[in-house]
Amino acid sequence: MWEYAFLGFLQGIFEWIPISSEGVVALVSKSMVNGLNSVDLALFLHLGTLLALFVYFYKDWIDLLLMKDKEFFKFFVIVTLVSGVIGFPMYKLSKEISMGWGLLMLIGFGLLLTSFLQSKKINLKINNNISAIFVGLLQGLSAIPGVSRSGSTIFGLSLNESDPKKILKKSYLISAPVVFGSSLYLYLDNPSIASESWIGLIFSFIFGLIFLKILLSFAEKINFSKFTLIFGLICILGALLELI
Repeated sequence: MWEYAFLGFLQGIFEWIPISSEGVVALVSKSMVNGLNSVDLALFLHLGTLLALFVYFYKDWIDLLLMKDKEFFKFFVIVTLVSGVIGFPMYKLSKEISMGWGLLMLIGFGLLLTSFLQSKKINLKINNNISAIFVGLLQGLSAIPGVSRSGSTIFGLSLNESDPKKILKKSYLISAPVVFGSSLYLYLDNPSIASESWIGLIFSFIFGLIFLKILLSFAEKINFSKFTLIFGLICILGALLELI
């Protein structure tokens, strides 16, 4: 039981930062848990942090469902569709792909480039629909173990947004459909995954909620250039750790 609790704790922390929580949890679970596919378990534990996301941003979810911000609603739908089209095949191919660290490295350098552009006050004006397609593509590619979903989408969103807290909030909100879809698929494919890992879901929810609040508070106190610099360096560090 405590092995699953520890994995849930890791999921609750790493879900929100640009180091692949899927990669971290899958790697650790290989030496701690027997009988379940480590990648599937790592993906399923995202359900706990998804619940934390619903609780923390409940007002934003209500606004989204009521389409109070029609521009973001459209963005949300496009990202979800593109992510689904790209993500499912990537998940199926994930066992044959070992280049997650390389993609994460590229995302890290992309964030460093964004930091440089912002420090020089060079703004990229990208059409909202094109931005949504690009972010959806990046989110779909994060189905590859080792590629950080948050790092990918933070990079994509930072090309068209300059408020760190808004970037993080959008990055987390757009994750909900793909996380729910993948968790539902895994449960239908192997119902025992829920009965065996329920304690992990509880811990991922609790620590996910705590760390989400900490990270968003941090985002309010830092300028955009430093924000993308820090997250870019974290991506590169995560890629190097995976390569080693």
